[in-house]
Amino acid sequence: MSAIKLVVFDIAGTIIEDHGEVVRAFSSAFRENGIPFTGDEIKARMGSSKREVIRHFINQQTGGEAHREDTVEATYRSFQQELQRLYVESLVPIHGAEATFDWCRNHGIHIATTTGFYKEISDLILEKLGWRRRFAANISSSDVRQGRPAPFMIFRAMEEAGVQNVRQVINVGDTPLDLQSGHNAGVRGVVGVLTGTHGEKRLTREPHTHIIASVVELPPLLERAF
Repeated sequence: MSAIKLVVFDIAGTIIEDHGEVVRAFSSAFRENGIPFTGDEIKARMGSSKREVIRHFINQQTGGEAHREDTVEATYRSFQQELQRLYVESLVPIHGAEATFDWCRNHGIHIATTTGFYKEISDLILEKLGWRRRFAANISSSDVRQGRPAPFMIFRAMEEAGVQNVRQVINVGDTPLDLQSGHNAGVRGVVGVLTGTHGEKRLTREPHTHIIASVVELPPLLERAF
C-alpha cells in the first residue's frame, strides 16, 4: 500500500475552535436582510460554500425572483463583515493541531486546508494564526466551481501539493459535507473529528473510515491504520 503523502484539513471546527461564530454570523446576516431561517437549518449546511448556503435560504423565500443575486451578495457582505468581527475578537487553534502539523511535516507528509469560506476569510484566519506557510495548499470554495460535497477542493489541494494518487490522501473534517467530499474524492482516509457542531451519532451516518475525538489523535491513527 502506498504511503500517505497528503493530509487535507477542514478549518473551522477541525483545526480552529468553533464557538458558533459561523452560525451567529449567518443568523445576523439573515436577520439584517429579512431572510427566514432556523439555527438547525444553518447547522445542517455547515461545511458548504457560504454563498451557496445564503443562496439556498434566499431561493426558499423568493422562488427565483429577478433580484435574488443582489440579495445574495448583500447578505454575503453582511455575513462576511460579522464573521470577520467575531474572528478578530477570538480565534483559537484546536488543542494539539500545531503538534499534528509538525508530526506530519516530520514524517514527510504534506498538509493542506480546504474550507467553505471564501478566500478573504480563510486568508484572515491563516494570517492571524501565522499558519499560511505551514500548508502546501490552502483551497477555498471560491477557488473551485463547486464546493462540498463535490470533491474538487480536495483535487485542487492535491494538484498544488503535487500528489497524484487519491490513495495517498487523508481528508479530515468535522461536518457531514466534509465526509461526503472525502468519499466523493475516493481518498484513502475519510476521517471525522468531534470538535465541531456535529456529534458522533450524526457523523457516523456519513461514509467514513474513522471517527476520532480531534486532530490530536491523527498521528497515532496514521501510524496504526495507514
